[in-house]
Amino acid sequence: MQPRVEAFFDPATSTYSYVVSDPATQRCAIIDSVLDYDPAAGRTSFESAKRLVAYVREQGLTVDWLLETHVHADHLSAAPYLQRELGGQLAIGELITVVQDTFGKLFNAGTEFATDGRQFDRLFKDGDRFQVGTVESRAIHTPGHTPACMTYVIGDAAFVGDTLFMPDYGTARCDFPGGDARAMFHSIHRLFELPDDTRLFMCHDYKAPGRDDYRFETTVAEQREHNVHAHQGVSEDAFVAMRNARDATLDMPALILPSVQVNMRAGQLPPAEDNGVRYLKIPLDVL
Repeated sequence: MQPRVEAFFDPATSTYSYVVSDPATQRCAIIDSVLDYDPAAGRTSFESAKRLVAYVREQGLTVDWLLETHVHADHLSAAPYLQRELGGQLAIGELITVVQDTFGKLFNAGTEFATDGRQFDRLFKDGDRFQVGTVESRAIHTPGHTPACMTYVIGDAAFVGDTLFMPDYGTARCDFPGGDARAMFHSIHRLFELPDDTRLFMCHDYKAPGRDDYRFETTVAEQREHNVHAHQGVSEDAFVAMRNARDATLDMPALILPSVQVNMRAGQLPPAEDNGVRYLKIPLDVL
């Protein structure tokens, strides 16, 4: 089945969010939403998320799911705001617990921070099936960028998170805690086993050298044939060597510290302290 896919781009973080809907029932899923965050002022706002709300209401859609492909390191999730406004179950991969344990310790989140994934309504296992209206859907565990990354296949459309970028840009980094270039290679090849005409939707685009426009959609066949890092014929060892060498040259994402400590809480801000103010922590000399 072919769901309708509407993409929303956030230029501040180069992030694509999606509303994926079943034309037969007008039910939908929202994938990888963005909470606006001004790091200089420490202010959050909902302008990006309000665009999603407006679209859902204008189209007369009902939200079944709020899906996170992984704990993002480059933007904060707006899932709690969207759930208040539109409803839906909030879901992520079951190995969010590994990410919560790792980063809960990094941020010294304390015993009040649960590391069993209870902040989410549903923790998907590899191969779990679900519905978006009448559209058959399933979750595929695609670790490498993080241990908990999931790809959501909704009808003929797959939402790959940070596993793949557009073919001319390649693949995502694997040097965050719990990342693994070999796991990434195998995840990519699982995606390559999907039907050739499966539509693949990216979570980010940064415009490859020589390309002036942003792009977010490709196919399995195009990725298998043309991905500059992982096209068919690239060996596992060659991919791992390339990915590790490339990752060693990359700076940390500008928003990794605020993003992770919010997203590991399912988009909830840290609890207020005794003066009523919420704080984000910046661990020094750790990453």
